[in-house]
Amino acid sequence: MFTGIVEELGTVRALELDGERARLHVRADTVTDGARIGDSIAIDGCCLTVTTLPGDGFTADLMAETLRATALGDLDVGDRLNLERAMAATDRFGGHLVQGHVDAVGEVVGREEQPGTVWLDVRAPSSLVHYLVPKGSITVAGVSLTIVEVDATGRFRLGLIPHTLEVTNLSDRSVGDRVNLEVDVIAKYVERLLAGGAATPYAAGAADRPEPSRSPRE
Repeated sequence: MFTGIVEELGTVRALELDGERARLHVRADTVTDGARIGDSIAIDGCCLTVTTLPGDGFTADLMAETLRATALGDLDVGDRLNLERAMAATDRFGGHLVQGHVDAVGEVVGREEQPGTVWLDVRAPSSLVHYLVPKGSITVAGVSLTIVEVDATGRFRLGLIPHTLEVTNLSDRSVGDRVNLEVDVIAKYVERLLAGGAATPYAAGAADRPEPSRSPRE
């Protein structure tokens, strides 16, 4: 589990493609502090497993499905990466519930710079449109953000403050770039429960509810 609060901006050292697989070499300092092989680190919002720790960063293997379902295959040497370690149970919860499971890849379709704010417009695939709500949370390239507005086509707007631009790679994003998207996991569970029509004790009629247990004196 992650929170969408970026801990460090790492750098791509190499992306080695091997048929339908790849190995990503990342230069990083903070997220490798105390890290062990097998730990999870979110890279631009995609949860990956640390496979080696060479000392100046880490490597992670990308299987064919990861390359298909995320924008990580677009990376070039020198690109900056949003990095976050898996959340510890004792950590402060600063963002929102993030699994590191990319739901889809969106496209940056607009960027407008104003004093104190950069407005970023992203278009999500039609399959995600019903999860997007104004003032709702979304993870874009691993960053927990609030949707300002959204239209029926799946185009949604984000307001990026100077701090966000300084500590994430969203400052590097321009029109045409692809970005990993993860929608609110709670919304997905609610949708599944409602679609399945699952019976619950709270939905059952009073006649169907079991009688409360009583003490012998009653």
